Amino acid sequence: MKYIALIYGEDRPNMTEAEQQAEMQEYYAFNAKARARGVNMTGEALYPVATAKTVRVRDGKVLTTDGPFAETKEALGGYYVIEANTIEEACEVAAMIPGAKHGSVEVRPIVEF
Repeated sequence: MKYIALIYGEDRPNMTEAEQQAEMQEYYAFNAKARARGVNMTGEALYPVATAKTVRVRDGKVLTTDGPFAETKEALGGYYVIEANTIEEACEVAAMIPGAKHGSVEVRPIVEF
């Protein structure tokens, strides 16, 4: 079954280049560990919240606003789609995602049509 792991965290615009590189190395290591475990997955990182737009259609009118849907301190920063046998296994893999150390990772089953 497929699961999505939504990675939430705070924007950290003051990260140094060295801190960004260190975090990317953690993600490369996570990807290697997950694949070595036999987990088939894909994923992408997202640009910061300031680049987001939210679209709503009400009574046939389109309303586009800046930013994410909800005003929260943590925002969606990226995701992985994980193929695992159970949600517990997907959660074990999600716990290895570096962003889980400073934010949160929501794991949810994907409906396959």
